[in-house]
Amino acid sequence: MLHDLRDADWTRRPGLAALTAALGAQNIRWVGGAVRDGLLGVPVHDVDCATLLLPAEVIAACGRAGIRTVPTGIEHGTVTAILKDGPVEVTTLRRDVATDGRRATIAFASDWPEDAARRDFTINALYAHPETLEIVDYFGGIDDLREGRVRFIGDAHQRIAEDHLRILRYYRFQTRFGAALDAIAEAACAELAHTLKGLSRERIAAELLALLALPDPHATIARMHGNGVLGVILPEACKAHVAALARLITAEREQGIAADPVRRLAALLPPSPEIAETVAARLRLSKVQRSRLVAAAERGAGDTANPQALAYHLTPPVAIDRLLLTGGDARVLADWTVPVFPLKGGAIVARGITAGPEVAKLLQLIEKRWVAEGFPSADRVNQMLAEELGTSAFRFD
Repeated sequence: MLHDLRDADWTRRPGLAALTAALGAQNIRWVGGAVRDGLLGVPVHDVDCATLLLPAEVIAACGRAGIRTVPTGIEHGTVTAILKDGPVEVTTLRRDVATDGRRATIAFASDWPEDAARRDFTINALYAHPETLEIVDYFGGIDDLREGRVRFIGDAHQRIAEDHLRILRYYRFQTRFGAALDAIAEAACAELAHTLKGLSRERIAAELLALLALPDPHATIARMHGNGVLGVILPEACKAHVAALARLITAEREQGIAADPVRRLAALLPPSPEIAETVAARLRLSKVQRSRLVAAAERGAGDTANPQALAYHLTPPVAIDRLLLTGGDARVLADWTVPVFPLKGGAIVARGITAGPEVAKLLQLIEKRWVAEGFPSADRVNQMLAEELGTSAFRFD
């Protein structure tokens, strides 16, 4: 059952009323994700607005109303209105003049159905009047939303030919909203999977990680593998890795640990730091993501022996990744704070050891014992120091 859009909190934002007054209710419609998610009753963060006005007219009208604008995508007709309760992208109605699967040449339009026809899925082409919230649905998107069906607008092959990334967007939206598969969409994505090779790695990475961040993407990833799509964007992944993803998702759920897309990406790769480095470079991952992926790839059977020691040496997030990926129990780290080693070099020098390599050697030795004993108190560490100083290796006058 769909919700009444009038019950959606986002529709009552004061900034939207101010924007409507500035641009004129007859000139704008809320469109896309906010309308879709509002009907589903799920939280809405970003609101998009379609308008009959040209970008220059939007900027001028907002300026007269005291609303600051940023020309974030002016070449494609998008101006962002900066409102107190969140920015809104205002985009002039458009039609495609030419597309090559990666970028489109557009022309501004004045026809709402024409603007709707260039969008990807029927559930994303729902327009809501800014005051009455009456919804205009040109392609059966409401029925698709009600039935949990993700369907391309018009000819699926043509929509994908316009923007190859729509293949990955289809799988992500189907995972999030779909209850039943659309056979036409599935066939088109499989047939045109090879076109993904022409996309930028950043766009592919963003969509793949967004998909992996969803609650349970395993069935979709398995279908992508079977359809030959996964092999195009992640050729290192095989059927066994897809099964490993399923085990990881189950472990996350059973242990109450939040999903992490980089951890899930690691499950789809062999436990090889070299391969992880290659994938991270190819997908243009950030330094933080690359480091996390490589650390997860260094996992081994011994990781489960002492989870807290693993977390101490590698940081808790990396330890949690490796425990989950190797079948260990990461719950012990959920609320665990990494302790600080209570011994400093100065305390050793004060006991008569000359500053230098011997001090460093003692520190390392005692720290290793401290970790192995489960991070005991400072008193126990001092006792360890006394024990080590009593050995022939560290005896002094």
